[in-house]
Amino acid sequence: MTAIATPKAVVVYCASSNHIHEDYMLGADILAEKLVEQNIKIVYGGGGSGLMGRLANRALALNGQVLGIIPGFMKDIKWDHPEVADMEIVADMHERKRRFIEQSDAIVALPGGPGTFEELFEAITLKQLGQHTHPIVIININGYYNPLIQLLHNAISQKFMAEHHAKAWVVIEDPADIISAIQNAPPWSKDAINSAALL
Repeated sequence: MTAIATPKAVVVYCASSNHIHEDYMLGADILAEKLVEQNIKIVYGGGGSGLMGRLANRALALNGQVLGIIPGFMKDIKWDHPEVADMEIVADMHERKRRFIEQSDAIVALPGGPGTFEELFEAITLKQLGQHTHPIVIININGYYNPLIQLLHNAISQKFMAEHHAKAWVVIEDPADIISAIQNAPPWSKDAINSAALL
């Protein structure tokens, strides 16, 4: 396995809920610290609450680079983080997801709800089809993603995905391991679409 270079920018998918266990909040802190230590820009959904707010707050406190990408309707109702100066306003959720991938070199999923699931699954699908080659890291704090990981492997065992598609993502439990997880993610080819069609 060949390690990739340290990315310049990482998109982080995560929740906006404030009503979650503190372990997840601390995970966002650690993730922000590790990315800022490596001078990696954090790209995220632009929100000021929940894990999104916690991630941005910690990065900003450390003078890290933060890019928020948020749809106009969310800014209109003041869901955007008021202290993130680099805020890109997009037309809708679809454009937001596209810009997430365009503006990053790697993809990270902290725990989240349906929006985070959707972003993660779209990223896996596009990678499977060779539309990007970014490492994808799922941070499985407190086993949160165990059912989702089981579902993905069930899709493989039932032949809805090929066995090599399991190399499209990496799972870690400790956010502190994020840099090595990205650097040691299995390489991926844009020719993957050829194998995606031949399950």
